[in-house]
This record gives sequence, C-alpha cells and structure tokens, in this order.
Amino acid sequence: MIEFHFESDFEMADTAVYSAWVTNVIASEHYQEGEIVYIFCDDAYLLDLNQRYLNHDTLTDIITFDYCDGKILSGDLFISIERVKENAQEYNVDFHCELLRVMSHGLLHLMGYDDKSEAQRSEMRKKEDEKIKLFHVEH
Repeated sequence: MIEFHFESDFEMADTAVYSAWVTNVIASEHYQEGEIVYIFCDDAYLLDLNQRYLNHDTLTDIITFDYCDGKILSGDLFISIERVKENAQEYNVDFHCELLRVMSHGLLHLMGYDDKSEAQRSEMRKKEDEKIKLFHVEH
C-alpha cells in the first residue's frame, strides 16, 4: 500500500499516477510492496525530525525511516518540498523531475543502496535516473 500525506501547501495532481510509478520502481528491483508512506512537508518539519531522531542539525531533502522485512519494502519517507524546489533551481532541472529523483532516492535506500562514498553516490544517481525514466515510459 502506498500513501501520500501532505504537511505543507504542496499537493499532487494525481496520486494514483505516482502510486503506480512507485509500485513499478519497487518491482523493477525485485522487491514486494509493503507499506510505503510519503509525507511531503517543509524544511522546519524535516529539520525537527532530523534533530529529534537522527541528531543532525542540518536541512535535507529526504529522511527515510526503514521498516522493511526482507524483500518486503516498507517505510516512511519524509520529503521537504522546499529543498526539492531549491535543488531543482540549483541544478537547473524541472521541479517534477527533482521530486521523482528524491522519491526514488528514498526507495533505493530502503532497498539497501547507500550514498556515503563517491562510488555509491554514482551508483545511486544511475539508479535514480533509471527509475525516473520508468515514470516517463509509463506516463
């Protein structure tokens, strides 16, 4: 089950389209869909979570809480829409594309991909690009 919650002014036009894409991303890596909850929020909301649960005092675009059970993907993915907008401007990309990147990034973390080293970041970016293309192929 995939859910979307909005803790900011941001709204998605058609959550069913995004839900179908998330399902395809999960299947593309041979995982099963558990409970995936996306919570779209602002910087302050995410910073509070970062400080309380991760002891980090920095802004970030996504925080992923992993509740996976083997190959069944489950987790809460908190996304700061403010960071996504700023990243899109900074990297001169479309907001929608950057949103898909961040949404897939969280899923990839749930699947065990990491981004601590340069090699890991390169692999993560390649996988993000691959998952973004799935959205454009399907829709």
